[in-house]
Amino acid sequence: MESKKQLSLFDLSMIVVSLVIGMGIFRTPVNVAKAAQIPELFFLAWIVGGFIALCGALSYAEIGSRFPITGGYYRIFSEFYHPSIAFAINCIIVVSNAGSVAGVALIGAEYFSKVILPLEMQTETWRIIIAAITILLFYFLNLFGLRVSSKTQNVLSIIKMLMVITLIGAVFVGAGSETAAPVFKTATGLAANWFDYGKALGVCLIAISFTFGGYQQTINFGGEIKNAKRILPRGIIIGLAIIITLYLAINYAYVNVIGFEQLKSSESIAAILAGKIFGPVGFTLLSGLIYLSVLGYVNVNLLSNPRAMYAMGEEKALPAIFIKKSKKTDVMYVSLTVFAIIAILTLFYAQTFDKILNYTIFLDCIGMATSVATIFMLRKRTAHLDKTTIFTMKLYPLLPLIFIAAYLFVAVSIYSDDPKAAINGLLIFVAFIIIYFINRFFNKTKAKHSI
Repeated sequence: MESKKQLSLFDLSMIVVSLVIGMGIFRTPVNVAKAAQIPELFFLAWIVGGFIALCGALSYAEIGSRFPITGGYYRIFSEFYHPSIAFAINCIIVVSNAGSVAGVALIGAEYFSKVILPLEMQTETWRIIIAAITILLFYFLNLFGLRVSSKTQNVLSIIKMLMVITLIGAVFVGAGSETAAPVFKTATGLAANWFDYGKALGVCLIAISFTFGGYQQTINFGGEIKNAKRILPRGIIIGLAIIITLYLAINYAYVNVIGFEQLKSSESIAAILAGKIFGPVGFTLLSGLIYLSVLGYVNVNLLSNPRAMYAMGEEKALPAIFIKKSKKTDVMYVSLTVFAIIAILTLFYAQTFDKILNYTIFLDCIGMATSVATIFMLRKRTAHLDKTTIFTMKLYPLLPLIFIAAYLFVAVSIYSDDPKAAINGLLIFVAFIIIYFINRFFNKTKAKHSI
């Protein structure tokens, strides 16, 4: 069944914003400040992270323009790599995204519980219940169809951007005082060299990569965008331009208002900014706004990830039941239901945001580097296309090469910082490849018996 063309440039731009701006920007600046140690490296890391994201966005824009189909982020793997690699990477992406949804929903519940529950009920159990209800609420919303869920997404994305812009306004109401000038310290106590700064930059980019990640999933909507060859690249670039501007501005506000040394150890950094603007009611107000931000993140993942599962079902990497759609709403209800179940199950067993960060980003490094690498093969395959109807990036092949090298650098940085997370990620990747071949063996055996 051919997907309906329903998404406009504005719809797609807002989806990009919600895919990227989740809870990360309200927490990861603390991680980055700790790793950077000095404000100069802190801001450099965010600029470098934004540039890497731009390289990736332009690469994905061209991939999506040349390959505009539903579930595109899965299809590029199955088109250019062995099916086992496509299966393993996309299973990892779906499972890790479900875990991220669960973790972010739980963080939002922690904020929201302080607004709606009395002190004695602000327990882990109640937070899990609130998070589960949040996921279920948007699961049912998505059952009404893409038009309803995308319009809801537009509203939530605008609220999210207004919240970030409001917090940036804290820079005008007062600056924090530094008790001492920040100093970069090495493990040996010796003077820092370029290797020390480079290693610190790599650790900074772990958290920054999480904060900027998500825009690559927009190519899953390739088959549902009006005039995709023009709208898809524009939507990605416009959305990311908004994000980079907001990120740099709010980080400037964090450093200016909280103070860089205090930022390294602060909690609820966004609440501190809100308190500067609104006084005692600032935390309560921000808690509600952050919960709305979480709603946008949960909703956009319930929009995007089932489309990858649908594509896997179409290519028989998953059972055929995953390609079932509602005739009335065009909703991929089986894929949507399975993803929501994975997210809710993960909610009851997942670790906190900080504990899953390295694990999640290491898995993303595998997917991001290998997916962008497909552009070299895709250009050759689509060389016959009319260049006036597709997006073609400038500075090719430099930009995709920079992006791939950056994510390999982040992967090495994760291994250096947390070897266990990196090894577990590789083991999970290998396990999914084994599952693929086991499934293929049983399918062949079943086919022989049916003859």
